[in-house]
Amino acid sequence: MEILRIPKERLGALRGAKAEIEKHYTVTLVLGEDGEIEIGGETVWTYLARDVVRAIGRGFSPSEAGKLFKDDYSFYLIDLREHFSAENAMRRVKGRIIGEKGKVKAEIEQATGSDLCIYGHTVGIIAPSDAMEYVKDAIGMIMDGAPLTTIAGVLARARESIRFGRLKG
Repeated sequence: MEILRIPKERLGALRGAKAEIEKHYTVTLVLGEDGEIEIGGETVWTYLARDVVRAIGRGFSPSEAGKLFKDDYSFYLIDLREHFSAENAMRRVKGRIIGEKGKVKAEIEQATGSDLCIYGHTVGIIAPSDAMEYVKDAIGMIMDGAPLTTIAGVLARARESIRFGRLKG
């Protein structure tokens, strides 16, 4: 059994996906009104279902989190509190990741086939496994203050590398 907590305001989204998660992973989800989620079932399935629940809890829509049902997708969560102590620094980094009118976020998602969700003090990533490191590197560079033009170049190379890797098989 696995127990985790998600924000109360995300319980509605999880309720909408509950039946699909339970069916896909053959687990049982018990949703507490305080945001505590209990996942019961075999260990391997509870581990996989946990990522879907965490993704929904960190702001992804059930359809975006549903990508995790595929074997070649994974979930990663960056807690900005581990990197920045000041609220202003976190706000600045979140703004840089999103970019003007969402352009930086869209470029990362487009180059890597990933989905990003900036929610509270976290940055959630759902990406194909072969692209996850590129996404984490790009976000790390943004957090380190790299110029956005440099990141655009890295993403262009990442796009080509991912495409070539998939063609190679």
